[in-house]
Amino acid sequence: MRDPEGFWGEAAQAIDWYEPAKKVFDPASGIYGRWFSGGVCNTCYNALDRHVAGGRANQTALIYDSPVTKTKAAYSYAELLAEVKTLAAMIADFGVGKGDRVILYMPMIPEAVMAMLACARIGAVHSVVFGGFAAKELATRIDDAKPKLILSASCGIEPGRVVTYKPLLDEAIRLANYKVPSCMILQRPQAQAEMTAGRDHDWASLHAKAKKENKTADCVPVAATDPLYILYTSGTTGIPKGVVRDNGGHMVALKWSMKNLYGVDPGEVYWCASDVGWVVGHSYIVYGPLLHGCTSILYEGKPVGTPDAGAFWRVISEHGAVALFTAPTAFRAIKKEDPKGEFIGKYDLSKFRALFLAGERADPDTIKWAENLLKVPVIDHWWQTETGWCIAGNPMGLGMLPVKHGSPTVPMPGYQVDIVDEASKPVPANKMGSIVVKLPMPPACLPTLWEQDERFKESYLAEFPGYYKTADAGYKDDDGYVYVMGRTDDIINVAGHRLSTGGMEEVLSSHQDVAECAVMGIKDELKGEVPCGFVVLKAGVNRPPADIEKEIVALVREKIGPVAAFKLAITVKRLPKTRSGKILRGTMKKIADGDEWKMPATIDDPAVLDEIGVALKEKGVGGGA
Repeated sequence: MRDPEGFWGEAAQAIDWYEPAKKVFDPASGIYGRWFSGGVCNTCYNALDRHVAGGRANQTALIYDSPVTKTKAAYSYAELLAEVKTLAAMIADFGVGKGDRVILYMPMIPEAVMAMLACARIGAVHSVVFGGFAAKELATRIDDAKPKLILSASCGIEPGRVVTYKPLLDEAIRLANYKVPSCMILQRPQAQAEMTAGRDHDWASLHAKAKKENKTADCVPVAATDPLYILYTSGTTGIPKGVVRDNGGHMVALKWSMKNLYGVDPGEVYWCASDVGWVVGHSYIVYGPLLHGCTSILYEGKPVGTPDAGAFWRVISEHGAVALFTAPTAFRAIKKEDPKGEFIGKYDLSKFRALFLAGERADPDTIKWAENLLKVPVIDHWWQTETGWCIAGNPMGLGMLPVKHGSPTVPMPGYQVDIVDEASKPVPANKMGSIVVKLPMPPACLPTLWEQDERFKESYLAEFPGYYKTADAGYKDDDGYVYVMGRTDDIINVAGHRLSTGGMEEVLSSHQDVAECAVMGIKDELKGEVPCGFVVLKAGVNRPPADIEKEIVALVREKIGPVAAFKLAITVKRLPKTRSGKILRGTMKKIADGDEWKMPATIDDPAVLDEIGVALKEKGVGGGA
């Protein structure tokens, strides 16, 4: 914080540059300044070529482990580079060059990772859209990014079902105003996609031809401030927000984070159990581990059901992973199926050193459960699609700070995190407010939204001048630890009292029979809003749900007080979630309030929302009644 340019300038020495930056930070360029202005680099070169040249050619770069297809594969750095060079040439043959966009609509297969790196190699801007995403949502992204090429596969595979991608892709292309000239389709054995003449091209035959002709593509030097990728996050207006990630700052921050935050060394096996469609997958399945010279695991499976609640322990044990980074939801799912952690003892976890959780709030109960059974540090850390890496965390590499359950610990180097009131004034310790980050943001954070500078300013910078608005609410304690209590709209106003739904969820999840829960404020004529808690019980609980619901209401009364006005606990079989495991609290609230709602594009199983409606109706609540 004292000398950002000195600090990040030194961190930048871990990256290979064609030309070093003329200015480490240039306050005069971009909307709030730009990092490594004047620098020239290539992200693919730093992720692959330099490791092959520097002695890691035969080290495994990528392990593909797919319980849903019962296949495994491993690629050394040299093999991965050879595949990426070929794929980059195949992409370039479609007329794709520096600055052109390529949409990737892919499942969790090695070709998805190769495609990202191949785009980076030739200076093209990739935009990964989560495979199987709804056609309408994909269409809005096509219209915004205007890709020269879409790379896709015939299907994705979920436990027990094959999700065909091609009909969704065809419908998206039909709905989009912008007409995509070409698509390259990888046929997977589980489903054969119908090809559209003139537009669709077979990946395998183009690959065979390129290999036969020894086609490869060299790295294209790009400006450090040029975009590496666009990642869309849903916008409130229906037009998605395209978060832009640059090349230079992104490499510097991610490379720095691998050792200093995650405590991992080059050559070690690092596993991020996310999806390449999410920011976590971009940063820590693909770019971070490869920039650092690690072996990265690409897992096409689930925490439970592929085949059981021991799936994660098998992967860690089999591949010798030293660290796992996943979402708290995954652990709640494992805890629900295997509350005593009986599967853990079946595997050799001797190399495993740390578990990292992010993506939503990690409730203390789940963290304690994991700590007790795994006997390794369990580190909650907080970040956003917009930042691309951690805002607040517990830096294993720099030296761990004491863990406080419920807090992702402290801001990482480069982030000045403040808690402010509506007038942008800092609030005292232990007082709730809006969490904001002082400008300029550190390297790797978004410089803007894709072709929407004004919207970037309005969405993130206008409300709290001089700050980036995280849209999260919380507080800092006397030691400067950050507590993220929920999105700003998760703070409910009960008869004038501002209460955090995150705090209530903590109480609910501490009940011995509760596997997971969600609390939201629902409309109330008298108090404005009152909290409503949905709970999913652990496997094997045989008590009447009504008894447990009464105990939960009493528990909130005891821990938070009557002021919470918490009287409604509803037991359900499961909660509606996105494919990345985030609970769709906003949609549940609309159903309870009787407001109009539309099916979220990212929902894992739409049938769950009907179950929520029925459960509310049985309790005679709001829109469910």
